[in-house]
Amino acid sequence: MTPSDTDAAANDLLAFIDASPTPYHAVRESIRRLTAQGYRALDEREPWDLKPGDKVYVTRGDTSIAAFHLGTVPVDRAGFRLVGAHTDSPNLRLKPNAHVQRSGFHQLGVEVYGGVLFSTWMDRDLSLAGRVVTAKDGRLTHHLVDFRRPLLRIPNLAIHLNRTVNTDGLKLNAQDHLVPVLALERSGAVDLKAMLTAELARGGTQVEPGDILGFDLCLYDLQPSTRSGAFGEFLHAPRLDNLASSHAGLSSLLAMSGPREATCGVVLYDHEECGSVSAQGAASPFLKDLLERITLAHSDGRRDALHRAIRHSFMVSADMAHALHPNYASMHEPKHAPVLGGGPVIKSNVNQSYATDGETWAWFALCCREVGVTPQNFITRTDLGCGSTIGPISAGELGIRTVDVGNPMMSMHSIRELAAAADVAAMISVLRNFFVR
Repeated sequence: MTPSDTDAAANDLLAFIDASPTPYHAVRESIRRLTAQGYRALDEREPWDLKPGDKVYVTRGDTSIAAFHLGTVPVDRAGFRLVGAHTDSPNLRLKPNAHVQRSGFHQLGVEVYGGVLFSTWMDRDLSLAGRVVTAKDGRLTHHLVDFRRPLLRIPNLAIHLNRTVNTDGLKLNAQDHLVPVLALERSGAVDLKAMLTAELARGGTQVEPGDILGFDLCLYDLQPSTRSGAFGEFLHAPRLDNLASSHAGLSSLLAMSGPREATCGVVLYDHEECGSVSAQGAASPFLKDLLERITLAHSDGRRDALHRAIRHSFMVSADMAHALHPNYASMHEPKHAPVLGGGPVIKSNVNQSYATDGETWAWFALCCREVGVTPQNFITRTDLGCGSTIGPISAGELGIRTVDVGNPMMSMHSIRELAAAADVAAMISVLRNFFVR
């Protein structure tokens, strides 16, 4: 990989993140990239007509997407090569009855989604984006909305009123202290639905406030993603966990050229950060449903075709990994502390918080070796609990061989995270090799 390749991949990741303030927008941006490369949409409600070489994608719930490049050999003989990641990140989301008036302020009540690092959301220029659902003539319609301007702020308490904050730590109560301010009461009345209809109108969608019957709205930091460091080696961005892995899987699939025997695919799930139990999460039948339908259309038609396809298949669960933190080096397991810029990380846990075993570890290490990349290894300290990923969930649902990997990063679950530019192209190179080898 040349320096220009590294820079191009890193900069493209930052563009992908900035276009994806919510899982809804991440799916929309994924669709834009897929259609530009000749992929066509399939509807789960309709029959499918598939043939070798087809490039297709399917969405579910507006926040999960799977894309497949069908191979030249039936899947019951060549299997699937799959990369899984997730579109969601920890954040703050509006409550249904969000408007709050308190102490002279208009505020918006929020729920905590996933494992949010509370302190990082303080004193930020926050905006609002997501999905609005309207009803017209008895039919529901979904609209994406993004205010794209400073709208909200969660102000810190001055140190004069919290003298021990630097010694005892900042202690925040999610119900009381994470409520963002929207406006002053003296400035006028606030109507959230009217604000949403006005913002939709700016994008060319005309609805009335009374048409809005539901919404899924997320707060996000307006500061653009950027490069930093003396040599431009760092990436500062929100939602690196796990849009960086979604971008890597999608980019590697789109980089494929020419026919391949195996059917290659990427599945980007929602709801990983809150357990994956939903209609479109990794614990749902989403992927299994798709593999069954593809197998029916692209195999010998026998009842055991999917079972045979699975035995020929392999999955990479891609989710970001904890890099060695120079100020907290003791928090890492010795000899298993990945470094930024050191390449893809193979994640292991004997209690199956990660799906990696010796065979799948070796498979991914071979994919790395063949493109000149040296992988790193991560396990959590023995005296600390281990987080998990979609890997064990998908492996348990499908019985498919799975390895858990990810690029190293710091500040995981912060509103603004840190990774290395060099790792972006390296992961894409390995995943592309995984698809084509």
